Amino acid sequence: MNSLLTLAAALPVAAGWAGHVAVLRRGLSRARRDPLTGLRTRDGFTRRATRLLRDERAVVVLADVDHFKQINDRFGHAAGDALLVSVARRLQHATGANGVCGRLGGDEFAAVLIDKDGTAADLLTLLNAVLARPAEGQPTEVATTVSLGWVRVTDHPGEDLSALLRHADEAMYAAKHVAHRPTGSTLGRLLRSGLAGPRTRRRGSVRASA
Repeated sequence: MNSLLTLAAALPVAAGWAGHVAVLRRGLSRARRDPLTGLRTRDGFTRRATRLLRDERAVVVLADVDHFKQINDRFGHAAGDALLVSVARRLQHATGANGVCGRLGGDEFAAVLIDKDGTAADLLTLLNAVLARPAEGQPTEVATTVSLGWVRVTDHPGEDLSALLRHADEAMYAAKHVAHRPTGSTLGRLLRSGLAGPRTRRRGSVRASA
């Protein structure tokens, strides 16, 4: 009888603790999600991305929204937020269920995708053009280009996520440099230089004109 009474007394405590743990887990999950875009925050992205880097087909991508401050200044923060949400949704769609996307802060995003069929260069060139389209539900003027830089994990054996993001960052700024030359087609120059070249390229950067 005493055992039954002890068990009965313990059950509410156990249930209360289980509920407390569930609340803590939900809070932790929310903390690892960006409230605006729904993407993982830097911490959540890093945890998931680090696991994905064990796959030799992994590709690390860095994306930066060009002229974002000008969008905010001209159309207001609501339009700027809509643009960020649009970029996040399109990047996540391209990354797929097997990869991960994160918002590192401000207008900077990162992703790790698994390149199953060796077409990452083609996919990212197409994605870059898609990212330049106007944000959903906004005037056509609420649009800008997005610079992308990417690297394959197999080209940098033994390097961690932080180092791979630095390499992707270098590729991304190479794209910005090419894009700001005064004449010619940006994408055409990239293709001729090989930065957005054939699918055999293992490191690249792309920036399409809006």
